[in-house]
Amino acid sequence: MNVLDKLIIEFDKALKVSTAHSISYDRPNPSNSFDTINLTEAETKHATGLMRINHTGEVMAQAMYQGQALTAKTQTNQNLMEHSALEEIDHLSWCQERLTDLNGSTSLLNPLWYALSFSMGALAGKISDEVSLGFVAAVEDQVCIHLEEHLESLPADDLKSRAIVTQMLTDERGHAEMAINAGAKQFTANTKKAMTFFSKAMTYLSYRL
Repeated sequence: MNVLDKLIIEFDKALKVSTAHSISYDRPNPSNSFDTINLTEAETKHATGLMRINHTGEVMAQAMYQGQALTAKTQTNQNLMEHSALEEIDHLSWCQERLTDLNGSTSLLNPLWYALSFSMGALAGKISDEVSLGFVAAVEDQVCIHLEEHLESLPADDLKSRAIVTQMLTDERGHAEMAINAGAKQFTANTKKAMTFFSKAMTYLSYRL
């Protein structure tokens, strides 16, 4: 494929992911094993906000991995990024389904988050595979922290959301471990602080918008 072909494909992916276009998944939705339990209005609102954050996080993960795969220096690293992106598609779809169940909506800012994450992923990949893998490890560490907090914060009776988040947490830990084993560069404390600030801004806005 030439450059124009690749750009068209990436633009199509961006539209589908960032605008909540219906996307199929390979693995069964973990929430299917649980019956729907009526939540209070406050619980529903809170669960919706948290699942919106998780959905936005998966939009950003798709963008990051696609950007990194596009600029990967080696075929091995490109394959790693594409494999992780496929698993994240499952997460994206599960979160979208749960939001629909809760009568909630995805974040209005998803196109912005996609563009920013794709750019950062592509830049990391352009620098080196080691930096790109380090970016994955650092991002997934942040994601795991958020998911652990969500498991503590989600309503106890919201077994569907909790099942999705639990499986996501297992997968994200695997992605971080994969990146480290593949030779990820260790990021500095200041870089991680900047990523934490960015992550908090995303969660604050996505919970509300």
